[in-house]
Amino acid sequence: MSDLPALESPAKGMSFFIGLGFFIAVILGLIVAGFKLNLWLQDEQRAPVSNIVVSGDIRFIKKQQIADVIARRQPGSFFELDVELTHQLVEAMPWVYRASVRKRWPRGLEIYVVEQQPAAIWNGDMLLNEYGDVFNGQISDEQVKHALKLPTLFGPGGSEYTALQGYRNMQSLLDVTNLRIVEMFLSERFAWNVQLNNGVKLNLGRTEFIDRLQRFVDILPLISEQQKEVEYIDLRYDTGLAVGWKAQDKAA
Repeated sequence: MSDLPALESPAKGMSFFIGLGFFIAVILGLIVAGFKLNLWLQDEQRAPVSNIVVSGDIRFIKKQQIADVIARRQPGSFFELDVELTHQLVEAMPWVYRASVRKRWPRGLEIYVVEQQPAAIWNGDMLLNEYGDVFNGQISDEQVKHALKLPTLFGPGGSEYTALQGYRNMQSLLDVTNLRIVEMFLSERFAWNVQLNNGVKLNLGRTEFIDRLQRFVDILPLISEQQKEVEYIDLRYDTGLAVGWKAQDKAA
């Protein structure tokens, strides 16, 4: 007898098609689910960043300002929010020196801010931080300016750090006299002129300005004994100084 090929049973063929149909259904289901999930993630109303927490020692920055910047430039869901871009936006704010940003599940954003520490007003309309960097912070309130007791420094572009260090060195000498520098001028040729809080102006010249200021400190008690008000003192001499006195009002 010759061998005949085995015939597949109808039940076995049916199982194959059922399995194939189930597999296709699963794949289609995953595709549809992925599409719907993507739509859900993109839906700002379903997963918005609703809790922005700003921390750090903040005096001049308003926390709402940070939230507003993020809302304007980063609209969208929690999942779409770009942490690196948000970090750049926050650090671009004038009063922010450094910042860190991280997401907090499910809808939060944590921002830690290191604020600029103003050390001086620069050229009348900018500010210098404690490292001599210029930033465009606004202190329009005169009461705030007075409370901070910031000196106003003037100088050519690129001299910010030199001017700030010169101010600090000179002010440290003046601390023993209870006088403060309220304005300091650094010329294009790097000549130093300062105005003190008692109205006296000091011309210190280009070289040895610290030694010349020390000469002023040493002779200040003698000058204070005079019955006249000082307008300016020129210290651009090797050993002495020249004093300009305010005009005296004549009695009628």
